Amino acid sequence: MSERLTHSCTRVTRVILTSQRAAPLPPDERRAALIESTLSLVLAHGPDVSTRQIAQAAGVAEGTIFRVFTTKDELVGAAVASAFDPSPLLRDLAAIDRTAPLPDRLVAAVELLQQRTARVFRLLDALGCLGAPETDRDRRARSDQGVLIGQALVDLIDTGRDQLRCEPHEAARRLQLLTVAFSHPRFVADDPISPTEIVSTLLDGIRLRPGHDALHPDSTSGEPPC
Repeated sequence: MSERLTHSCTRVTRVILTSQRAAPLPPDERRAALIESTLSLVLAHGPDVSTRQIAQAAGVAEGTIFRVFTTKDELVGAAVASAFDPSPLLRDLAAIDRTAPLPDRLVAAVELLQQRTARVFRLLDALGCLGAPETDRDRRARSDQGVLIGQALVDLIDTGRDQLRCEPHEAARRLQLLTVAFSHPRFVADDPISPTEIVSTLLDGIRLRPGHDALHPDSTSGEPPC
């Protein structure tokens, strides 16, 4: 093979390898990728994950971590904080179609609430925090988040207020309480109540409507049993 051909092949190989290598992420995206990867690892393995594991999961060099975070503990702390950040939930609640029927809107909201509830409790379990005493700071943070989520639910419910016998803020409060109670791993183990059933319990309760056979609920048309 001639020297010129060898040189050309080398250049082509370099171009191919360069094109296959992931482009460096912007700082904000790199930070977000590290946080998301760390959170996934903490959920799976607890807080004692290594920076090598984190770097591999995020697809970066291990040294990159310490150009973004001072210590591994700082990164783990940021990952844990991200799980409690209500911003993604608020954004997703705001995206629910307000023209959809009220039950459909509430089912979509409960699906989002259940996802958040499951993730938070999985994280607390992984960190060994389930059952740990709650501090005043924890209570204030939980209360502040509850207010934001509650208001987002009120906004979602408000256009259907004429279908309710209580105010939207009370409907939102009950929806949150039912969702947590029917989704908490300590209460339901691995069998949480479905979003459809949670919404049905909120809007209709569990009592049969007039004209239905309470002893044979399966015989009624369109009225599923609990």
